[in-house]
Amino acid sequence: METGGNSQANTVGSDATKRKVCYFYDPDVGNYYYGQGHPMKPHRIRMTHALLNHYGLLNSMQVLKPFPARDRDLCRFHNDDYIAFLKSITPETQHDHAKSLKRFNVGEDCPVFDGLYSYCQKYAGGSVGGAIKLNHGQCDIAINWSGGLHHAKKCEASGFCYVNDIVLAILELLKQHERVLYIDIDIHHGDGVEEAFYTTDRVMTVSFHKYGDYFPGTGHIRDIGYGAGNYYSLNIPLDDGIDDECYVSLFKQLMSRIMEMFRPGAVVLQCGADSLSGDRLGCFNLSIKGHGECVRYMRSFNVPLLLLGGGGYTIRNVARCWCYETGVALGVEIEDALPENEYYEYFGPDYTLHVTPSNMENKNTRQMLEDVRIQIMENLSNLQHAPSVQFHERPETHFPLDEEEQPHPDESFDRDSSDADILNAKRGDEPKPSLFYTQNLQMKQETETVVESESKPEHGDGIEIMISNTTTLKVSETVTLPVKIESVSSDKPVS
Repeated sequence: METGGNSQANTVGSDATKRKVCYFYDPDVGNYYYGQGHPMKPHRIRMTHALLNHYGLLNSMQVLKPFPARDRDLCRFHNDDYIAFLKSITPETQHDHAKSLKRFNVGEDCPVFDGLYSYCQKYAGGSVGGAIKLNHGQCDIAINWSGGLHHAKKCEASGFCYVNDIVLAILELLKQHERVLYIDIDIHHGDGVEEAFYTTDRVMTVSFHKYGDYFPGTGHIRDIGYGAGNYYSLNIPLDDGIDDECYVSLFKQLMSRIMEMFRPGAVVLQCGADSLSGDRLGCFNLSIKGHGECVRYMRSFNVPLLLLGGGGYTIRNVARCWCYETGVALGVEIEDALPENEYYEYFGPDYTLHVTPSNMENKNTRQMLEDVRIQIMENLSNLQHAPSVQFHERPETHFPLDEEEQPHPDESFDRDSSDADILNAKRGDEPKPSLFYTQNLQMKQETETVVESESKPEHGDGIEIMISNTTTLKVSETVTLPVKIESVSSDKPVS
């Protein structure tokens, strides 16, 4: 497989600052298949990679195959029994586990499919691996387009998401950075990430999303965090048809102030492409350039940046978008005419990188957007200054040792059984909303060829991790969450 080599990118961007970019890609991730008719198609990651290859962008990045996340890595956020369930359930055995399927919200939106747990390991490993690279100063921007699954909760699946790789990556970044900013430009509210950090001031979550009769039904502008996290959750509710001009203007005004007030040590940007015009499940009217302008703007702050994927269900446009945004990360302007590639027929009839937004009505009036801007600015005014976090000792994250130096797995991990449940207490037992099956959505059928997975679960051979001291992340008024210092490593080149 052509990978473009492993040369570090030293591309000069529009702000005349060099960038080193690490790009995480597992060739097998495109094999996984949610099932007939399901809108989530991991195959889009392979299509994105093909465009990157044929545009020559792989030559400007360090291309890495992530180590799969292990059980212990996933359990830094998720409950042990939930991870054990994901690991054991198969399409053949699921009918014997009706109670567990309901308990963990696995079934319709989040089906059981061949290789499910291996899929979770791969996409989570890329996000945590990117965080490790950033922590070690080995890149300025890390990219994992297979990640960004922002709906997964501590002990349940949601909205096509099983494991919340974003939360795991942020926990990794918090080992090195006192404050981490999370930004979500997916059309759906980033509820899983917000919920995880709702009561801490070390992580600010900012979500731009469709609000109303729309999955997941959360993300009201009045949802601002709780306890120590009060005003550290910011929600920007939007209506149908928002265009580039309105979206980008609001984004830049708010993010400028947020960066000034919060002063993060690292930024995680979830680049869900379902906010693009023409998305199968979306209702916004953004162009690829408009969506990419948000990436360009956050790049300009010269803060360590982790770019992740997310939603996106018109897969030819998802591949276009994430290819373009990889170019933005590198500071490279790529031609509109698509190069010939394995999936060239998907991009007809125009065979261009950019697509023209529709003429749909923009239901976001200027007054509505101004009211939102004023409210968010008012919320920010309640932040007196960026929180100060005193670290007694900052532990290191170790990369894999030589085989003979590796600790025994049973000796390298000792997770405290008293880990606090940081799920938002506001969530009750009401029926869970559905992103796909129970929403009244008009979805265009696409002709797509998706290879069913024949992958076998990975167990992370040869990636035992050294454990260092323990630090704590404040997550509520009364408890602290011990964050054990273990992680997935990330420097295995694609071969």
